[in-house]
Amino acid sequence: MTDTPPDRLSTNHRSPFFQQELLERGIGIRFKDGVRHDVEEYCISEGWIRVALGKKVDRNGNPLTLKLSGPVEAWFERPAASDGAADDADEG
Repeated sequence: MTDTPPDRLSTNHRSPFFQQELLERGIGIRFKDGVRHDVEEYCISEGWIRVALGKKVDRNGNPLTLKLSGPVEAWFERPAASDGAADDADEG
């Protein structure tokens, strides 16, 4: 895994941009010079994020989202899990 988050990532498991292993590392999002913790989906190249609109849901139970445009910066909150245990076993 790299230390650069993907250009687009979603927390919705039905989305083609959902990647569980990346979400488990934690993603930090800076949007318009503020850190956001309520981002459902983001796209760095297109410059937008999707955030939940309160506790409102659609008829299928999915949260209603609002698309906000502006500069987006993303980073991983935790480093990638390394295979250090496997490397240590080979050395001994």
